[in-house]
Amino acid sequence: MKIFVTVSMLIVSNVFMTIAWYGHLKWFNKWNLLWVILISWSFALVEYMFQVPANKIGFEGNNGPFSLVQLKVIQEVITLIIFSAFSVLVFNTKITTNHIIGFCFLILAVYFIFKK
Repeated sequence: MKIFVTVSMLIVSNVFMTIAWYGHLKWFNKWNLLWVILISWSFALVEYMFQVPANKIGFEGNNGPFSLVQLKVIQEVITLIIFSAFSVLVFNTKITTNHIIGFCFLILAVYFIFKK
């Protein structure tokens, strides 16, 4: 159950962080920088409300299922998946062969990090 809760919260946190970091480039690009920063920080606050508890619940030092390194790798893979989807859906980015090859290497990294 902690695995599901941790990963789900990391996914939600990454959606908010991707919007905070990159959403303004599409939706608020003509706004005053101060307003863009405030809006982005509002999204980042929500992101932290999911990220911090996810790490706390998932960390083996708190009786969770993941080591610190595993949590970080999960986070990075989720970030890349969310970012890729966001860039395709919002910015119409094309995923190239190089992207696919890079993602395959990341999957290999996850395999080796989790290998006992």
